[in-house]
Amino acid sequence: MATPETQRLVAGRYALLAELGRGGMGVVWRAEDKVIGRQVAVKELRLPDGLHGEQRAVLEERVLREARSAGRLNDPTVVTVFDVVTDGGLLYLVMELVEGPTLTQWVAANGPMPPAAAAALGKQVLAALECAHAVGGVHRDVKPSNIMVLPSGRAKLADFGIARIDDDPRLTSTGAVVGSPGYLAPERIQHAVATPATDLWALGATLFFAVEGYAAFERATTAATLYAVTNEVPYLSRCQGPLASAVMGLLINSPDARLSHQQAMHLLDLASTQGGPQPNLTNPITRSAPVPKPGGRLKRVAALLGSAVLLAAACFGGGWLTGRLGVTATAVGSPALQPTWTYGPGGQIPQFKLYTGSCAGGSMQAGRAYTTSMSCDQPHDIEVFGTTTPLDTNFKGGYPGQDPLARDAEGYCALLFSSAKIAPADKDTSLRFRALIPGEQAWDHVKTEDDPDGAARDAYCIVSSANGGQLTDSVIKKPS
Repeated sequence: MATPETQRLVAGRYALLAELGRGGMGVVWRAEDKVIGRQVAVKELRLPDGLHGEQRAVLEERVLREARSAGRLNDPTVVTVFDVVTDGGLLYLVMELVEGPTLTQWVAANGPMPPAAAAALGKQVLAALECAHAVGGVHRDVKPSNIMVLPSGRAKLADFGIARIDDDPRLTSTGAVVGSPGYLAPERIQHAVATPATDLWALGATLFFAVEGYAAFERATTAATLYAVTNEVPYLSRCQGPLASAVMGLLINSPDARLSHQQAMHLLDLASTQGGPQPNLTNPITRSAPVPKPGGRLKRVAALLGSAVLLAAACFGGGWLTGRLGVTATAVGSPALQPTWTYGPGGQIPQFKLYTGSCAGGSMQAGRAYTTSMSCDQPHDIEVFGTTTPLDTNFKGGYPGQDPLARDAEGYCALLFSSAKIAPADKDTSLRFRALIPGEQAWDHVKTEDDPDGAARDAYCIVSSANGGQLTDSVIKKPS
């Protein structure tokens, strides 16, 4: 703690009392505003190394302008920026002092958050982002260490001082990318462009950390981390339903297919009400098992065939997001998606006994049965590229209806089709796919001695050629 004799006084007003933390963008101090007598947080900004001359001057002006713009954000979920000053050639942000751990510190002390609490926190961070995006701002660095968790359960998003405001044409890009590698959206890595959609991707990665207890894409080196962001899919093990749908929907690689603010808020709202009252964040949560490590938990999409966790997470399609029935549009949005059909007695396909990775002859036509598979190396008409069980395999309830099953299956199939699992680069134009779900009679079927097949609960993803011709090889990407 600094004494009155050793305190640094910034801009003749802010006395730096003690260091609170430091990171890539500078040092944060506890300080006292000598004019009005309140304690504040002062961030001493440090610009990226290697910037000199005009580039440095432009970035300094950008940071100054953006930090001042951050001061106009008026939302209880945003750490307020009170002032921006320069002193001794350095820039300082003067901010609201928030007493509480960051999300990084909270998880380190207590373990992964309960799903409902993580969803409630996500709603607050999303509200802060909506506030910024509404005035043209982009945070650029959403991550656990920039989220403050208060004992009351409230959350505050900090570091809007490096956000981008699009209303000043005098400021040109320096080419510098601001942010933490494991929380940079794929398009930021590829094009260095920050948009509201990139903030939403970072929110998805942050929620993954909150509920799983480790960073989804963090690796031993920066290069490996960036590769994971652009090529790997995280494996959720501690949540399902709306929260899993929100996380996976926010982490979609394509910004155009990613969840919108409204869609994400709807899912998080549903998830935050599940599991009863919110836990008291002032009480530590005892870990029931060690926090899983990322090694071995993240796989390439091609290795995730049939992964139960990915299947549960993929339910963000259609129904969860739009709340509409009887539509084929999903959050992933693919021009190759065709209307969903049913199989079993009374369905378009009376019998279907193929599985993921199997192929068959005969184009999809109502009344045709598929009970025999063939090698995908031979010319074939259809291929099954995914299988999912919409409800738990032990579910004993009645038929949930075609519309809910269709929405769930369409979202899952569209997710897999849009991912790297489907190899052809021109798949949106060269291929067509549809979901195949059980009809009511197939769902309710009771096994007998004469008919050993039990109830059908699986949904299938079927791909075929767009031009009606045959496929000559499997569309599923081969493991490298």
